[in-house]
Amino acid sequence: MNICIIGIGSNIDAEKNIKKTMEILKTEVTVLKSSKFLKTKPIGINTSSWFTNGAVRIETELGKTELNKLLKNIENLIGRDRTKPKFSSRCIDLDIITWNGEIVDKDYYTRDFLQKLVAELIP
Repeated sequence: MNICIIGIGSNIDAEKNIKKTMEILKTEVTVLKSSKFLKTKPIGINTSSWFTNGAVRIETELGKTELNKLLKNIENLIGRDRTKPKFSSRCIDLDIITWNGEIVDKDYYTRDFLQKLVAELIP
């Protein structure tokens, strides 16, 4: 089994989209623990709304590549528009932050909120 932390973010109808994402995620992996959700200022584009960000610690039999593919499929189901610029508003954003105890997302090192969320989930 693999243990990882997935970052979750949204700034378009965040409450609804995060709830739906969690429902789908729970049918595919075992969610061990959820962090608090924080409001964070958008990065890169100042015109978009603030984000709601959180994280979940999960257990899965999927490999890292398979899990990432699942996360992108969930984003698509929720309605993620991949034609917009990287830092634009989005209905959902799912990223693998840690994989079996190793930090695998470089954004972890530059975003305080990710460090706080991950710290909440480490046993």
